[in-house]
Amino acid sequence: MNHGPDGGATDTADVHASAPWPHRLLDVPALRAAGTEPVPFQQFVLKLNSRCNLLCHYCYVYNAADDSWRGRPARVAQPVLERSATRIGEHVRTHGLREIRVELHGGEPLLGGPRTALAQVDAVRVAVRAAAGPECAVRVSVQTNGTLLTADAVDQLAAAGVRVGVSLDGGRPEHNKRRVDHAGRPAWDAATRGLAHLARSPEAYAGILCTIDLDLDPEDVYDSLMEFRPPALDLLLPHANWAFPPPGKGPATVTSAPYGAWLARVFDRWFDEDHRPCRIRIFTEIIGLLLGFPSRAEAVGLSPVAAVLVETDGAIEQVDSLKSAYANAPSTGMNVFRNSFDEVLEHPGIAARQLGALALSRDCLTCPVVRVCGGGHYAHRYQSGTGFRNRSIYCTDLALLIRHIARRIEPVLRSGPLLTD
Repeated sequence: MNHGPDGGATDTADVHASAPWPHRLLDVPALRAAGTEPVPFQQFVLKLNSRCNLLCHYCYVYNAADDSWRGRPARVAQPVLERSATRIGEHVRTHGLREIRVELHGGEPLLGGPRTALAQVDAVRVAVRAAAGPECAVRVSVQTNGTLLTADAVDQLAAAGVRVGVSLDGGRPEHNKRRVDHAGRPAWDAATRGLAHLARSPEAYAGILCTIDLDLDPEDVYDSLMEFRPPALDLLLPHANWAFPPPGKGPATVTSAPYGAWLARVFDRWFDEDHRPCRIRIFTEIIGLLLGFPSRAEAVGLSPVAAVLVETDGAIEQVDSLKSAYANAPSTGMNVFRNSFDEVLEHPGIAARQLGALALSRDCLTCPVVRVCGGGHYAHRYQSGTGFRNRSIYCTDLALLIRHIARRIEPVLRSGPLLTD
């Protein structure tokens, strides 16, 4: 049995010629009856804008299989903002949550300045305080391309306790050739001006998000990004899958591991430094998993995904990365005006991403690194006709990287092999 494109299970016996997609929904009530309980959402991604001032070549929102953004309001309206906050408060109260993360996204979330972001932050904090008192901490961040960060905007966000992450694909202009505006002009100068403002407020500086480009030297990318002194660095595999492979991988090269080799070179540079200047999330996650800790990121590990997204029109969706699979892949058909977040927990797509090993393919379940890899990012498993119950398109890359890290840290731990074949 395989996972269909909505996260449900597919069975070839259920294929009907008239169906737009041959799938049968995951039997969520049966899962609940068997004791598979939902994990409450603890990460809420709120879209402030559905448009962006850049048009990056690899963007999975504007240049991938899903174009639902075209039908969304360009900016979130006040009723959506307020209702989203109320729904978050309900969820916090229902589950007795003690900490949540609110991430403000777009498009570009700072189009029009920080005013809408600060209004959303205030609304969520008021709603959570009303629902749970001061016992629940609300951690807020905004992910921006940096081009609209002014000194005043950074000051306002910092004063409100909002941390700011910036997307940048390396610390030099030539590294960011894919990050351009709608006229094809490079975003480099504006983005680095924004980063300079942010660096003067370290309390608000969350870090840098970098999408891997195989054409670039990994050590040069790492060294140049360290010049911006980020407190954390995310090195992201481009969102791709079996239907839409990433650059450098395809049917003829699927057994190669160029992304794993690229990341392994960065790991060595980072790991061998006397004083590691920042945390690199994919590395620290893999090290933690090798040592037996649970994962905290969707990219690796088997921990249930506890994130949900609200669009500018109030639609409640799964994470944006699914847009790289097919049109409307993240859709749940639910809305903050009609539905609670508890109802969304029962959606088959959400349930599938909380099943851990139960959602994996047979190939994954027999793999010796599955506990660490976790099958890779859910969106990277998609294949037209079989859905998501497949190996990651980055399977060989993840295996190479995990084994490389295990070999490097074993002498430090002096505790014997961390992996066996």
